[in-house]
Amino acid sequence: MESFGGLFWIFILFSFITPMLRQWNLQRMRVATIRSLERKRGSRVITLIHRQESMGFLGMFSRSFINIEDSEQVLRAIRMTSDSLPIDLILHTPGGLLLASEQIADALRKHPSKVTVFIPHYAMSGGTLIALAADEIIMDEHAVLGPVDPQLGQYPAASILKVVESKPVSEIDDETLILADMARKAISQTRRFLHHLLVERHGEEKAAVLAQTLTEGRWTHDYPIMWEEAVELGFNIGHDMPMEICRFMRLFPQSGQGRPSVQYIPMPYPHNTWGRSPDKGFGV
Repeated sequence: MESFGGLFWIFILFSFITPMLRQWNLQRMRVATIRSLERKRGSRVITLIHRQESMGFLGMFSRSFINIEDSEQVLRAIRMTSDSLPIDLILHTPGGLLLASEQIADALRKHPSKVTVFIPHYAMSGGTLIALAADEIIMDEHAVLGPVDPQLGQYPAASILKVVESKPVSEIDDETLILADMARKAISQTRRFLHHLLVERHGEEKAAVLAQTLTEGRWTHDYPIMWEEAVELGFNIGHDMPMEICRFMRLFPQSGQGRPSVQYIPMPYPHNTWGRSPDKGFGV
């Protein structure tokens, strides 16, 4: 019985220490990769990455979105960057708090040297707002941006307005009217900020069109704006994503809970790896 108790406490200690060591090693590798990118590109590299990660006791996971703590950290990094040094921001996020996103975007817009935002997979909602502050956006050819139309709770602001506009005021309850007033203000404020963000690089007319397109509720809030469509809209977007950034994203693993849904051999396969031609069987 005593040996069982000892094994139990060893298990508890192991459960505490193993996730901590794993997280420490990941952090060490992330810093080393950032240093390498900075030397290669001659820039300050900042990352804003939100993923579901295993960490802490028994591998419990955390998931995050853009919040005030993020904006404080990014603004601190920008303040610590010389005016003559370019900034590279690696962005991977579903979005988050509008206030924090606007603070980050405005700080990037005001940085005197070139700002490049790299999007290896997605930057939705507030992430798109931040990306639009950059001088250049580099997206993987399969990465996506998203609309920045305001949301009030679980409802899109534009949809609330459409409901109010389709009915006589006498048939609408007070709460919906209050929501409609808030929705109108939210759209106006977001559109004004977007115009402010875009006008210097795109000009008055184009900035106004883009600001309206992204905030008017034309799409659902999770609509994926692919690289081709973003270019058609008029954004300065390239898709020559450095392989170092693709490898960097591997250092932010998803939660290991349960069975993995995707598996493959993690190495590049050159053409005709197994000696198979299109019209013949495998070579021996």
